[in-house]
Amino acid sequence: MQLKQSLIIAIILGIISVAAWELYWRSQGLHPTLNDEKALWAMARANVEKAGKDDVVILGSSRAYFDIQVKQWEKLTGKVPIQLSSTGSSPLPTFHDIVNNTNFNGTVIVGVTPGLLFSTTYPKAFPWERPQSKVDFYRDRTYAQRLNYLLSVPLQQNLVLMSADEEEWNDDIDLKALLKRVNWGTRDTMPPPPPFYNFGDVSIPRNISMMPRTVTDTAFAKSIIDVWHFFGKGSPPPDKDATTEFFMKDVKKFKAKGGNLILVRPPSSGGVRMGEKMGLPRERFWDSLVKVANVKSYHFEDYDQLKDLVCPEESHLSLDDANFFTREFIEILRKDNAIPNLKSN
Repeated sequence: MQLKQSLIIAIILGIISVAAWELYWRSQGLHPTLNDEKALWAMARANVEKAGKDDVVILGSSRAYFDIQVKQWEKLTGKVPIQLSSTGSSPLPTFHDIVNNTNFNGTVIVGVTPGLLFSTTYPKAFPWERPQSKVDFYRDRTYAQRLNYLLSVPLQQNLVLMSADEEEWNDDIDLKALLKRVNWGTRDTMPPPPPFYNFGDVSIPRNISMMPRTVTDTAFAKSIIDVWHFFGKGSPPPDKDATTEFFMKDVKKFKAKGGNLILVRPPSSGGVRMGEKMGLPRERFWDSLVKVANVKSYHFEDYDQLKDLVCPEESHLSLDDANFFTREFIEILRKDNAIPNLKSN
């Protein structure tokens, strides 16, 4: 009897503690969203195995992830694109995986963020290792890992305290992230990067959209801009020749098996765009890639309806503008007959 009472008390205290922790973080302005982790990416990657000629796979960095909205694409075409873009990543490892490890010969849309696509082919470099780790996880994942993730999704969708994103945002609330924010009195010789806060909401099917706060809170948006400027100034020089050579080998293989490749340059604005013009001029990078790839290619600055879009944090579109961009991009593709059998609802 005493054991039973102790168990009941322990359960009640546990529930009260969890509820208090959850309410506290909600009071800080946080809300439930899926973690953008390898397991979610792997779920989307699995769909490529059964995708056909009429299917679309989206690759790229965070701009292709934020700016091409999956639900809007489905609404306008009747098809759900497979979103495999990855934040802070080169698209080359993922494209290499699809070309060499699948029979997919439908349409691949590669979003070109010049600073990342042309960054490196070095396996241990962050823009390369990050997407490659997702490819490796997909190959090696166990059935237990798949089941564990599926069971975690409802919890992630309803509880803020389940936040434990691989991105390691400064506002993550898992134990590892909280301990990292403790000042242990160490002496750093290098100045730390600016705090980097999560500004995207993730959902299934794999999709990300900008949090409304990024649009309405200029101070918050400025904190994200500071991060882009910090990393922009410290980035190593691009390796244009090696990245182009690596990419073109896979482009030729993909074309040979009947695949349809499309390049798109999503918007950037403000100081980020100014920095790109100086360090990654269009003529040397985008135009050069378009010429050697010889595929349908679309740069946002070439279209009146897209060239003046403003990114709240200079690098990604708000949800409203991302839906607009997706809609206009689909219409451009349809008029150009860039994707066979592309419907427009």
